[in-house]
Amino acid sequence: MKIKICGLNPARDVQLCLDLKVNYLGFVFYESSPRNINLEDIKILSKYNKKNSSFVAVTVNPSNEFIKKNILGSFDFIQLHGSETKDRVSDIKSMGLKVIKAIKVREEQDINKYIEFDNADIILFDTPGMEKSIEFPNNFITKLPIGAKYALAGSISEDNVENINKLGVNFFDLSSSLESQLGFKDHFKIKNFIKKINEL
Repeated sequence: MKIKICGLNPARDVQLCLDLKVNYLGFVFYESSPRNINLEDIKILSKYNKKNSSFVAVTVNPSNEFIKKNILGSFDFIQLHGSETKDRVSDIKSMGLKVIKAIKVREEQDINKYIEFDNADIILFDTPGMEKSIEFPNNFITKLPIGAKYALAGSISEDNVENINKLGVNFFDLSSSLESQLGFKDHFKIKNFIKKINEL
């Protein structure tokens, strides 16, 4: 099973997640988000020994200039939440980044959009709520492609992850369910979630 935790604070949360062997650590570059990263804080990331974890920059329609200035050299992956095309994914990959392409699923047929992004390294199936925690419908989960390349986001928590796993999902992306206050990760909740995953 693979875990990605999104909306982390570079100074406060990273070492804990690395110690717990979280696979992907996500940092949000989206100004209207309560989890938006301070660009100055990017410098802190170089101080960590990532071991087998990867740093992910979560973005919406990033420009080449933004990527070159802020993302290259500090992040392993860039996550795309905007209207990016397959060609845009190729452009960004040519800069030396791996790409996670988010697919917003409102209706069942939205799931099939992943087929056009076969050049993305990871596909993230997400609810349309952006950062508002909306539960991903169970009847859609069974329609998702299965494999290490496909991740699911949307109200995943310690309470339901076992059931979601039984539906075939092995790659979980979490954010708000690991907070007790908007924009602030709860280290107790993170530890409990990882403990649950290790038990599974």
